[in-house]
Amino acid sequence: MRNLTFLVFVIMTFICWGLYGPVLHVGQETMGGGGGQKSLLRPFICVGFAYFLIAVVFPLIVLMTKGEKGFWSASGFFWSFFAGAVGAIGALGIILAFKFQGKPFYVMPLVFGLAPIVNTLVTMAMAKTFKQASVPFYIAILIVAIGAAGVLINKPSLTKVQKPAVVASLDDAAAEQSPKPVLDSDGEVAATKQKTLPAWPLAIGVSIAITALCWGAYGPVLHKGQAKMGGSRLRPFLCVGLAYFAIAVVVPFLLLGSIDDPGSFSDVKGILWSLGAGATGAIGALGIIYAFNFGGKPLFVMPLVFGFAPVVNTFYEITTKNLFGQVSMYFFISLGMVIVGAVLVLILAPRRKPAPTPATT
Repeated sequence: MRNLTFLVFVIMTFICWGLYGPVLHVGQETMGGGGGQKSLLRPFICVGFAYFLIAVVFPLIVLMTKGEKGFWSASGFFWSFFAGAVGAIGALGIILAFKFQGKPFYVMPLVFGLAPIVNTLVTMAMAKTFKQASVPFYIAILIVAIGAAGVLINKPSLTKVQKPAVVASLDDAAAEQSPKPVLDSDGEVAATKQKTLPAWPLAIGVSIAITALCWGAYGPVLHKGQAKMGGSRLRPFLCVGLAYFAIAVVVPFLLLGSIDDPGSFSDVKGILWSLGAGATGAIGALGIIYAFNFGGKPLFVMPLVFGFAPVVNTFYEITTKNLFGQVSMYFFISLGMVIVGAVLVLILAPRRKPAPTPATT
């Protein structure tokens, strides 16, 4: 049973990380002070503080009272701290994407679609297993990525709810009474002819790319840090927490006075939601460590996590917003692609060939 025990922690992780986005989004909006504004640094600080409590204080208490197998090493600390750093920067990328008015229906599909591909390439580069990977394995990775994108693109949203007839008629009447646009000699709207495209689409794309690259590299880097510490679970987790505290608490706190960030820390609800987001992220990170400790490998653990996390995210949106009647056939097709692709990734993952047994004479 030990070979399958890691799946328990994989499930724990994709549930937590699937809830991370919706919870963080609520905290970011609530701490923004209303009016559609979203706070940037304050929810990020709350996320880092939650990581500090769960990934630093808790491991320290356990290590000092009960101890654990493994040992401290400089290389293990470096790789584990680096894993925490890329995780924190990836979390900042999500916050930035929403801050720049990015919408979850395309931000999250791109992140969850690209991250497992990055993870696979990084893992195979570190393990030097490119030659052992088969074409069906790459097809399975592609199925997971496309399926995850399809699940989130086709998920129901409140914007798809049809307006009541009275509201629709009022909107139509208002549109008819609104002044017609003035055209210039070229047939273009005079007021907007010189208007240039806003800069935020590029910022959203850069934020998505940062998150996909960071979260894709997180698993392999953390796995290496754990191996450098003799398979310890809590030591690398503690290093992840320290990295989050440095990047998501200390740095943003120092920047608060120099950056115009809407909102304040007076909103208890926003603080609790943001702390909850950090808690789901930290518990998910601990699940990754335990999955590795019980025999799971980054090459198939991370694609499973990134494959099922968006499914959890989507079902959370459906249940909390009562959108069951709006689920399309394409959603279920995409969901099936994620599950089938994830299973194929698990089965077809390339493994190191065992060392040849010396010939006996």
